[in-house]
Amino acid sequence: MKGSGLNNFRFKAGVVISALMVLLSVIGMIGTPYDPNAMDASAKFAGVSAAHLMGCDNFGRDIFSRILSGCGTTLVVAFFTVLIGVLGGTLIGAVTGYYGGTVDELLMRLNDTVLAFPSILLALVMISLFGSGKIKLIAALGIVFMPSFARIVRAEFIKCRNMDYVSSAKLMGVPDHRIMFVHILPNATRVMLSSVAIGFNNAVLAEAGMSFLGIGVQPPDASLGRMLSEAQAFLFVKPSYALFTGLMIVLMILGFSLMNEGLERADA
Repeated sequence: MKGSGLNNFRFKAGVVISALMVLLSVIGMIGTPYDPNAMDASAKFAGVSAAHLMGCDNFGRDIFSRILSGCGTTLVVAFFTVLIGVLGGTLIGAVTGYYGGTVDELLMRLNDTVLAFPSILLALVMISLFGSGKIKLIAALGIVFMPSFARIVRAEFIKCRNMDYVSSAKLMGVPDHRIMFVHILPNATRVMLSSVAIGFNNAVLAEAGMSFLGIGVQPPDASLGRMLSEAQAFLFVKPSYALFTGLMIVLMILGFSLMNEGLERADA
């Protein structure tokens, strides 16, 4: 290891940017300067001012308040998407990697079948079958993200299952589930951290893309993808609407990307 990730500039920059985006998201979930959905015809396309830090949209809604709310929605969708993917993928990867044999063959073939489809396309199919909305979007994306995490965990379990400490635990009569999740799983956490950062970025992009297409988060809820879709019709009238919204998406992705790159450089 050439250096610690904590001393790496990229890692520090990523932490700062990510912390800022999380703070904005939490503020958006707790309370905003204005009701994000409150319309004011007299403030339609209002410019940047002390009263409206980012101006107002075509309905007179405060853009800053909507961006705060949208950051919260996008962060929640990304967080629970990755959580479902990690939990489900870890369980599948642990079982297949530890036991091998027929269980491994069956589950991995199913896993490969799901991975053969582009993740967004598969999520689109699931949303079209079960309907749109925040909860259904999280469920669809979470299921789609499981196979990639399962393959990573499986590789770590295959590498560790024949090591001396695992053999010793078996000889001592330690139950399989304890060996899997207490002895082996902690050794996979370092690899999982990088995958979680990448997964979070993919979840943000997936939410933004699907909400942009109108099949993700539905009105009146604000999300960054939904707002970007609304802003495209007014690019020449109110370009700052798309600019501010797009900047939030970029910063949310950039923060976790820098953290991930910092960790990888520290391990190099």
